[in-house]
Amino acid sequence: MYNQTNIPQHIAIIMDGNRRWAKEKGKLSSEGHKAGAENLEYLAKYCNKIGVKYLTVYAFSTENWKRSEQEISSLMILLKNYLKKFSKSANEDNIKIKVLGNIEILDMKLKKSIKDCIERTKDCTGLTLNIAFNYGGRAEITNAMKQIAIKLKNNELNIEDIDEKVIQQNLYTENQPDPDLLIRTGGELRTSNFLPWQLVYSEFYFTNKYWPDFGEKDLLDAIREFNKRIRKFGGK
Repeated sequence: MYNQTNIPQHIAIIMDGNRRWAKEKGKLSSEGHKAGAENLEYLAKYCNKIGVKYLTVYAFSTENWKRSEQEISSLMILLKNYLKKFSKSANEDNIKIKVLGNIEILDMKLKKSIKDCIERTKDCTGLTLNIAFNYGGRAEITNAMKQIAIKLKNNELNIEDIDEKVIQQNLYTENQPDPDLLIRTGGELRTSNFLPWQLVYSEFYFTNKYWPDFGEKDLLDAIREFNKRIRKFGGK
């Protein structure tokens, strides 16, 4: 059993393997993404139940625009429906939704769904669910540099004042702790441009299971492994 006194405060997940899961079952990619979205809903509620404070998931990267138009369209519809469902159950689930990434290039209806969901869940006090959508880690850092440059130009900030804290305050995860644990499903062993600033001292956990099959027991296995790690943060 996992150590209930040492639940990671912040878990990040690269939800990989939806398409491979679907292919092995003779299903369409869209069905794999739907199964993945349903699993996210379930595990987000479970994380909230066991005391995780922040859950950040990689839903759609800036590189994913290279996929087929049909697959992208299905992902956009899936996100819109997912946000609508979460908004309706906000009070019951007490989960706050945030979307990390550049949403300005998305269509108006999807942007409205995102903003409505963020507004409707903003006062929830349980789990904060960060959905990284149209997200790229390097783009996030680039955007932070631009925000800092604007503040310098407007004399709102001095060069001497720029430190790690200032940079962190200009990231999408402003005022949130860095992830304690990164989980990647699907068997790949890389971070894929996900949270490069925030993951510098996170513990990594990789599994071959595809995301739709990654359940409650698998999450507890990852937490149990996390509890075995000795986190030194560069010290002895």
